[in-house]
Amino acid sequence: MHELTIYHFMSDKLNLYSDIGNIIALKQRAKKRNIKLNVVEINETEGVTLEECDIFFIGGGSDREQSIATKELSKIKTVLKDAIEDGMPGLTICGGYQFLGTKYITPDGTELEGLGILDFYTESRTDRLTGDIVIESDTFGTIVGFENHGGRTHHNFGTLGHVTVGYGNNDDDKQEGIHYKNLLGTYLHGPILPKNHELTDYLLEKACERKGLPFEPKQLDNTEEEAAKQVIIDRSVKNK
Repeated sequence: MHELTIYHFMSDKLNLYSDIGNIIALKQRAKKRNIKLNVVEINETEGVTLEECDIFFIGGGSDREQSIATKELSKIKTVLKDAIEDGMPGLTICGGYQFLGTKYITPDGTELEGLGILDFYTESRTDRLTGDIVIESDTFGTIVGFENHGGRTHHNFGTLGHVTVGYGNNDDDKQEGIHYKNLLGTYLHGPILPKNHELTDYLLEKACERKGLPFEPKQLDNTEEEAAKQVIIDRSVKNK
């Protein structure tokens, strides 16, 4: 059995809408592919390196919690940026996605400094973008989830795909998330991975490739995952 290690950053602060479910999905999916996924929780970053890390995960939280987490993560922002540029796969959710950018503008106009890992920004408003969301992706097929965010994110990088139901990054361009190298950022809670096995397999496959490990391409039984996805699709069509 091969082994991978995932660093779960700020697990004590960033677990909005059960984002911990993404870690559970990764562990279960890895196990089915004969991979042991070791989870390391990182809540303090002083002296942390990513030498033993194969995948990283940052969940979502309130503005206050995310600001605290961002200050902690800023201690390793250069290391994190270098890892992303080197192709380390990662998943960032909502606030964890927003603060990869240069700044986050609150509804009252206050600018909060982001990590500045990628050149984009988020502007928050008092009215929230909420509900089920369905995305069509050239890379992953149909992606589903739940969004609830006041932030409007704007960038020129690749995205997860085109929004057919819901809002996504903002209420203008009908695009959702970010897909830069092997980094995935998204507003989708729910959590996203249990209902979208394609994303889960992508993160595991890219981690294996980067580590020089074989990734078994065998087809798994995705009945439960597809059923969960279909519930969102059916409900979205009904509520259109």
